[in-house]
Amino acid sequence: MKVVYMGTPEFARRPLIHLAESRHDLLAVVTGRDKPAGRGHRLLSTPVKTEAEKRGIPVFTPKTLKSKKLHASLAELQPDLFVVVAFRILPESLFSLPKLGSVNIHGSLLPKYRGAAPINWALINGERETGLSSFFLKRSVDTGDVIATERIAIRDEDTCDTLAERMSEIAGPFLLRTLDLIESGRAEATPQDDSEASGAPKLTPQDALIDFGFPAENVRNFVRGLSSKPGAYTFFRGKKIKILNCEIAPDEVAPGTRPGTVLPAKGRLVVACAHSAIEITRIVPEGKKPMDGPSFVNGFRPEPGELFGEPVKKDSLNL
Repeated sequence: MKVVYMGTPEFARRPLIHLAESRHDLLAVVTGRDKPAGRGHRLLSTPVKTEAEKRGIPVFTPKTLKSKKLHASLAELQPDLFVVVAFRILPESLFSLPKLGSVNIHGSLLPKYRGAAPINWALINGERETGLSSFFLKRSVDTGDVIATERIAIRDEDTCDTLAERMSEIAGPFLLRTLDLIESGRAEATPQDDSEASGAPKLTPQDALIDFGFPAENVRNFVRGLSSKPGAYTFFRGKKIKILNCEIAPDEVAPGTRPGTVLPAKGRLVVACAHSAIEITRIVPEGKKPMDGPSFVNGFRPEPGELFGEPVKKDSLNL
């Protein structure tokens, strides 16, 4: 089939490789525009654009997906199908352009976790399983008829980073199986049951503040679901602290202990939650590189009774 691929981040790069090396005719790639990055504000291409240019695939980086020039250019290619992976919301005038429509590869078992951050929310909610879904695009986001699914176990040690990487690797072969079903006419697209739908809205740094008032398991899942971007954070001694990893601690928490309190634990960084505690194992102090919990204890010497998450002035958040 003649295919146009649309995607932007690293998650979408691996499926692009599988598609480019398949028997299908990859006509072009549509991706995000170059963005300034780092202290020097050097323009950086998206992972999908970098991979496409390396392979000599034509690339479009439109400012808007409603661009008449983009529509005309893609129509001229006469594609059979658009494939969308981790990209923007397509207007109907665009996703209805190919002869066979447009297919999205989504990081959840739809209709669960519709939205921009399905992997994050599956971890935050303590799910033991997630998966991939392929579906035909419709006007409402992530509501199209499902072509195929693949279940993926969530490991206890998974963070958003590790789970996304594993799902991205699986997404390539899954995409090709979806294309085979469509091409052969065996794709039996099934309508989603809206009564079973749940949302997975985009997470911003403002959403990533840790609430130690929840039980340790919930706090740990929250940290897992936001690691490493945007990164779950709290405050210590008035400075912003990112927590990348933590574990449920066996330490006892005395009744009435305020959540966020540093507990006595020689060489370990243990913080009280609701009737439980976590041990912080990977942490990023403001303005410093990531370090493990013992290194933080040795460098900052937190005292039992000190608080994580203490109030700070609004102008010092610097998010």
